[in-house]
Amino acid sequence: MIAHFLLYPLLFQFALAIVLMFFWHDTRIQRRLSVAGSGIALLLAAFLFAQVWQYGTVTFQAGGWQAPFGITLVVDMLSATMVLLTCLLGLAISIYSSASIISERAKFGYFPIYHLLLMGLIGAFVTGDIFNLYVWFEVIIISSFVLLTIGGEKPQIESAVKYFTLNILASVIFLTAIAVLYGITGTLNMADLSVKIAASENTGLINITALIFFVGFGIKSAVFPLYFWLPSSYHTPPAAVSAIFGGLLTKVGVYAMIRVFTLIFIRDEFIDNLLMTVAVLTIVSGGFGALVQNNIQKVFSYLIICHIGFMIAGLSMHSELALTGAIFYMIHDIVVKGNLFLVGGMIYKIKGSNSMKELGGFYGSYPKLSILMLIPLFSLIGIPPLSGFWPKISLLKAGFEDNYYILIGFILLGSFLTLFVIAKMWTNVFWKASTGIPRKPNFKYFGDLKFKDKLNMVLPIVILALVSLYIGFFAEHVQLLSERIAFELSNTSGYIEAVLGKVTPVNP
Repeated sequence: MIAHFLLYPLLFQFALAIVLMFFWHDTRIQRRLSVAGSGIALLLAAFLFAQVWQYGTVTFQAGGWQAPFGITLVVDMLSATMVLLTCLLGLAISIYSSASIISERAKFGYFPIYHLLLMGLIGAFVTGDIFNLYVWFEVIIISSFVLLTIGGEKPQIESAVKYFTLNILASVIFLTAIAVLYGITGTLNMADLSVKIAASENTGLINITALIFFVGFGIKSAVFPLYFWLPSSYHTPPAAVSAIFGGLLTKVGVYAMIRVFTLIFIRDEFIDNLLMTVAVLTIVSGGFGALVQNNIQKVFSYLIICHIGFMIAGLSMHSELALTGAIFYMIHDIVVKGNLFLVGGMIYKIKGSNSMKELGGFYGSYPKLSILMLIPLFSLIGIPPLSGFWPKISLLKAGFEDNYYILIGFILLGSFLTLFVIAKMWTNVFWKASTGIPRKPNFKYFGDLKFKDKLNMVLPIVILALVSLYIGFFAEHVQLLSERIAFELSNTSGYIEAVLGKVTPVNP
């Protein structure tokens, strides 16, 4: 494989954002270019994934400077999978945005900024340098802040202030941790850090640094008790923005946590117990938070928090099987959460409300759409054989093998809370009689749209629902992928050899 091919998905998003800026006032061309460009980006990501699957980890040394002295880009199976999922969700949301984003928002740069956000996400997944991970995080924060505030409505501005403040705090903590780590090791290359941390005798300071990293990534991942910014933010922007936030932005923090705590830091009992405690509290706080919400998008926001806890639980058990479950769950969650925010946006566009108290009778009026929406809702619960069921089997099996019975109990509690919340939503939104919501003046309802726009709002939900069904009914394929990723994360010599050009003994 040509090493520089791993740059193409990243550079293509950057080039697409620049091209879109030349059509600043022609939103029709912006919409078409965004969809077409997202389709090409998905093809590039799929080819990259296939090459890494066949040939293994690929690296690129920027400027010809060999690691660890230059900027290294690395794509292993975890990175390739995350890039593929980013471009898949990116295409679905581009299609949805082409119909749902009003011209006033598009003229303020929605589409260029959207593709800069995708570029930042891809950059975070392919970097092999801990400082450049911080840089890509900043690109993500700036782009997402703009998307969150486009429109200038009061709830958006309030939520954006909370979002930006907490994420900047996380960035400061992250940068502090990087400075300490560089002071200890004299390097920022993640493969080189793995080697030097394993050889270091300063375990106390290293463990403190690991905790600082955990706090920084924990804020970005919205784990307990650092999650309160998320449900205050994700329900305020348009559904297309909420979908990319809910599907991918918190997963960047989880990805970073998995990468750092499997590659760089030597795990000990204290860190594992801390991760496990945080996982339990995150599951509980997110589940019970969703239980008391009335707004559909807020319910989904709290369920993001709850299910982040499942992924942290897999990381905390520190076994290959548990990592398999965590990776599988992250793949499932990116697709389903992104789709659910699109579903919430569709309901709002049809009914003019996201309040479960006001909604009702949706199944009677739109039976086909209701069945379509049932797929991501049931996948979220984990009803067998849908996609949310299989990763929990790996997590529970890993818990039984290592006698983590309390953690198993909380994973089951989180699953039952999700079931109860979704059952409540289905009853209130789809089954109960409609209360007759008054029509809003100057609001363009779904029924008022052209056929093409209706199709562009429904099609992404169909695409992501089909992907969820594939993950569920062909779970052996995703399980095989997750097992390979977990093996690579547990046996880091392959990653280090690909970057540094030699196999170096590291911590098991």
